[in-house]
Amino acid sequence: MALNATIFKVDLTVSDMDRSHYATHALVLARHPSETDERLMVRLLAFALNADNVLEFGKGLSSEDEPALWRKDLTGRVELWIDVGLPDEKSIRRACGRADQVLIYSYGRAAERWWQDMKGGLARPDNLKVIELPAVTTQTMAELAQRTMQLQCTVQDGTAWLTDGAHTVEIAPVLLRAAR
Repeated sequence: MALNATIFKVDLTVSDMDRSHYATHALVLARHPSETDERLMVRLLAFALNADNVLEFGKGLSSEDEPALWRKDLTGRVELWIDVGLPDEKSIRRACGRADQVLIYSYGRAAERWWQDMKGGLARPDNLKVIELPAVTTQTMAELAQRTMQLQCTVQDGTAWLTDGAHTVEIAPVLLRAAR
């Protein structure tokens, strides 16, 4: 018997002073049975850092042809492809061919080693941006995971603060590669 996804309901208030985006988003996230709380919260942070009215979650782990998040225009063209974790080079190249902009949020203890192995092979795509989230930070974010969450995310000068009202996590993303 297959395990079902766990549903998380999130009221996320985003105050992004860097992009002048201020909104509250009512989100429903499905956590795949093999997905960790850490990955779920990284997907949520990726949403907060790129939030707008048309950004949506992909099928995630259950589909290799979709990213964690994406934004499409009215014709179905993929404007922004966001993936989280440590995707392989082939997947990243495929995404770069399908989307105007590709953004990877790498995290975990192996993220630094992953990037050292990948950066040479990913020197060509002009539309690729890679950001590393420190492992200690993402592990602390995982502690905020609840089936029902009310979170606020403030972004200023490239730093984000994620809070549930009782606990606050400061996130300082590290830019590994900028899109050209």
